[in-house]
Amino acid sequence: MKWLRKVIVVMAIAFAVFYLFTNPTGAAAAVRGFFGLFGSIATFFTALANG
Repeated sequence: MKWLRKVIVVMAIAFAVFYLFTNPTGAAAAVRGFFGLFGSIATFFTALANG
């Protein structure tokens, strides 16, 4: 089963690289959204700690 996990990881990385090169605008938007999520979580926990 280890080989199956390796195959899935390699395919996921290959898809990410393919997506990055074929749609750089979409990839940039996805990264911005991903990091925006962390900002929202940090704001939430800061509000909890201060409130």
